Amino acid sequence: MAAPARDFLATETGGAAVMLAATVVALVWANSPWSHAYRTVWSAPLSIRIAGRGISTDLRHWVNQGLMTLFFLIVGLEAKRELDLGELRERRRLAVPVFAALAGLAVPICIYLAFNAGGRGAGGWGAAMSTDTAFALAVLALVAPRSATRMRVFLLSLAMVDDLAALVVIAVAYTRRVSLPALAVAVALFAVLLALRYARVGRRAASIGIAVAVWVAMFKSGVDPLVSGLAIGLATSAYPPSREDLERAIELTRSFREQPTPELARSAQRGVVSAISPNERLQHDLHPWTSYVIVPLFALANAGVHITGGLLSDAVSSPITLGIVVAYVVGKPLGVAGGSWLASRPALRGPRSPISSPLLVAGGTCAGVGFTVSLLIASLSFHGRDLAEAKLGTLATVILTPAITWVVLALIRRLPRELRARQIAGTAEDILDLAEDVDPAVDHVRGPEDAPVTLVEYGDFECPYCGQAEGAIRELLSGHGEDVRYVWRHLPLNDVHASAQLGAEASEAAAAQGCFWQMYDLLLSHQGHLALDDLAGYAGDLGLDVDRLLDELRRRVYAPRISRDVASADESGVSGTPTFFVNGRRHYGVYDLDTLTREVDAAKRRAQLEAVTAPA
Repeated sequence: MAAPARDFLATETGGAAVMLAATVVALVWANSPWSHAYRTVWSAPLSIRIAGRGISTDLRHWVNQGLMTLFFLIVGLEAKRELDLGELRERRRLAVPVFAALAGLAVPICIYLAFNAGGRGAGGWGAAMSTDTAFALAVLALVAPRSATRMRVFLLSLAMVDDLAALVVIAVAYTRRVSLPALAVAVALFAVLLALRYARVGRRAASIGIAVAVWVAMFKSGVDPLVSGLAIGLATSAYPPSREDLERAIELTRSFREQPTPELARSAQRGVVSAISPNERLQHDLHPWTSYVIVPLFALANAGVHITGGLLSDAVSSPITLGIVVAYVVGKPLGVAGGSWLASRPALRGPRSPISSPLLVAGGTCAGVGFTVSLLIASLSFHGRDLAEAKLGTLATVILTPAITWVVLALIRRLPRELRARQIAGTAEDILDLAEDVDPAVDHVRGPEDAPVTLVEYGDFECPYCGQAEGAIRELLSGHGEDVRYVWRHLPLNDVHASAQLGAEASEAAAAQGCFWQMYDLLLSHQGHLALDDLAGYAGDLGLDVDRLLDELRRRVYAPRISRDVASADESGVSGTPTFFVNGRRHYGVYDLDTLTREVDAAKRRAQLEAVTAPA
């Protein structure tokens, strides 16, 4: 799983705890002797005016339509990142989460309307459809802390599509009036915002100003301004840092080191920042704020329900409360599992599901928790007693969903192992990140050729992190015997390490004399001593033909071999060292022994399942 996706999941899960705490505070406040203060604070008007014109609404709507725009901006950013770099970059795989999300919206709506069609609650059907991303991920982390990466990524993809569809519903079904001139202004400003990506200077400040103007125009148009956050997020591209951008950042930093002037400091800063995509920069800056501040503030503003005995007795039989609870608890799992099954049918030429059928049901139960969008639409649809009943139904899902998901996962664990193996083997294959397959005739390989797990490292002999990783690799290989083969590929960072290229060529010269791995060990254990005389000494220690090795180094005989590895690194999106691939999938994050062991063990289990279920 890519590092940004992992950070997204971690932040969402952590933010759910803060959101739950804010919900408890809102309920306590709304039922305390100071309950009148709760209503007074959130209904207090707040106006922003310039030259007699501006925006005026109460504090709750500033939170719901103002600050929450940043929440949907993050949703759009993560969706775009998944489309550009993540599991959904293979567009065919979009079918499963899209169908699962749409069916997971449609079935709950139908169940809610079965309770409320023709009644006073019929207009609030939108409050029964949307999964709360943070709570759903938190439920999974709570009841299945060691859940598979695919399960978490599937739930994240499902929740993102769910949020996108829910926002479209808000814009279309819950917009009562539309000002076409204001909407046209918003569209024109959005076009200007897109054009700013080609500006060379002042882009950040101008983008912020125009984005605020887009929000204001959307607010004035009558269309929920939350749409502006989503649209901006989806338009913000994500891409890995290129080698050229990183080398330019190094050059600018060196220039500043030689002449530490304010101008060069600014240039170096801009160069480093521009190497990272705008999508990842925005997520890094805003996501903690939305998860730990904005969404909890939304919960504080909207979750406060004054609970009385009469309200509870009415809610037990209220079609609004029952419709919301049953829609989420029953409708979500049915819709998610059914939509996924339909999307993956061979008759429809659909892709295989990323997770097994039993886990699809568990994913559906995790998705059966509503909060953010549910409360948002409830506040647009209901008032008074009906709104309180709707909020109680939404809050009930926060309690019921973890318990139901725990039961479902407990039942899955009791399934026969052979059945679970067949289910897992029938899921979609991994998207490979390694552009060039391992070729034992060309690559340097340690371990058996038929090992179930292949660990590829792109490294630099002068890189201190590669030197640190070497110890973990050595222990990993000694502990896994015949299960792992290890492949070293060269990626000398010449702009950072002056002797890296020479060291790489020396290892190839040693390989020509049958001693690659011996030279590999010496170079990584003497990283600060890779000058020509040092290399000649190592060759002598290994009993190599030193004159031949030095002659080949002077004539750059093996430079094309190094360039071949560098080109394959570029094709695989590798720009730093060390970078690891486990059975073709890129490993992100730390590379200590425990982490790499977990990655290798997981790859081994999947390879064994595929071998067991493969046709003879």
